[in-house]
Amino acid sequence: MNNKTINLSTFFCLYLARAIPATFIMTALQVTLRQHGIGLATIGLLSLTRLPWSIKFLWAPLIDRHCITVGDFKKLIIATETVFAAAIFLVGFLDVAKNLTLIVALILLSTFAASVQNVTSDTLAVNAFRRGDHSAVTSMKSMGRYTGRLLGGGILIMVLHRYGWHTVVPVLGFCALLLILPVALDKHIIVNEEHKKKRATVSDFWHFFTQKHILPQVIFLFLFFAGFDGIMSMLKPWMVDMGYNMKEIGLYNGIIGTSVAFVMAALAGRWVKRLGTRVAQRIVAVLAILVPAYFLFITYTTPTLTLVLIGIVLIRFVEACAAVTLYTTAMDSVRSGREGTDFTIQLVLVHLSGALTSVLSGGIGQWLDYRGLCLIELAISVVSLVYIYGYYSRRA
Repeated sequence: MNNKTINLSTFFCLYLARAIPATFIMTALQVTLRQHGIGLATIGLLSLTRLPWSIKFLWAPLIDRHCITVGDFKKLIIATETVFAAAIFLVGFLDVAKNLTLIVALILLSTFAASVQNVTSDTLAVNAFRRGDHSAVTSMKSMGRYTGRLLGGGILIMVLHRYGWHTVVPVLGFCALLLILPVALDKHIIVNEEHKKKRATVSDFWHFFTQKHILPQVIFLFLFFAGFDGIMSMLKPWMVDMGYNMKEIGLYNGIIGTSVAFVMAALAGRWVKRLGTRVAQRIVAVLAILVPAYFLFITYTTPTLTLVLIGIVLIRFVEACAAVTLYTTAMDSVRSGREGTDFTIQLVLVHLSGALTSVLSGGIGQWLDYRGLCLIELAISVVSLVYIYGYYSRRA
């Protein structure tokens, strides 16, 4: 393998090391707590453990400022992943019903460590790969996430049922530690240390938004997923209303849908590089219209399993293409010496847009039914398409 392939494999392992335990723990803990008779209100409070992930932009300037050499990046990645893995490992030895407070504290610690590791990995990725290779490393980022979702949210949940919490969770923590070995052993990662003469500060948060041509990028980040994000968030409740049980939803959406997303993430990295981000954005904007249009069509039929599977494949296909395109665009839109800060700010904006869309889609779905939700999502996707083909392409 050449150096580039080795480096890409290293980053795949990095993103996978965080994705599997993070996906598994939240899913498994919710199920296990419910089986122990814990109330829904208490289970709902588990979402607070994701708070460090929502504010990870706060420590991005510190990482930009103090991580100069490859050794600096590796030390921080290894340290934070070790804390992450150790916290997960310890959780596996605790009784869920008797030690819930301690478990939540450990998960909060693991989430904080994972968020620091993620920002550090993203910053290293932007620095270690040339602009033309950003699509390849963002493909690895998406593939790691989808693999983690497939294993942590699907296969390992089934393994949990057989082997139990006290066996599966400690093994998972140990595996998370093993997955950082590639970054420790990889001698081929190189970063340009000269551009680090410009050191990031807290004020760079505001300076990011005061850049002359940044407003079109901010609007793009908010719109790109909004045309189908609401449908993705309501997909599982819709399948429940269609009569599918948890096992079927896990198979069709969790395994088949995620497998499609994984394959498309691998392919999207190649065609985004070949076509360029501007062309890729336009193609994805067109594809995004197909998602609400298709699900709107389904509301006028009695959906068969075939129609449902086509819808799942379509939405995961578009999601993967959009993710690689958006991450590549975000990597290309960073300032020298402030790569981690700028990239993280952009991802937080995307997550904020997704959270708002998900919250609003629930209310819209209840008020106007799924058909009304599809109509609104279709209108948003058209606005996004017009914006990308018009104003954004000229100003970006």
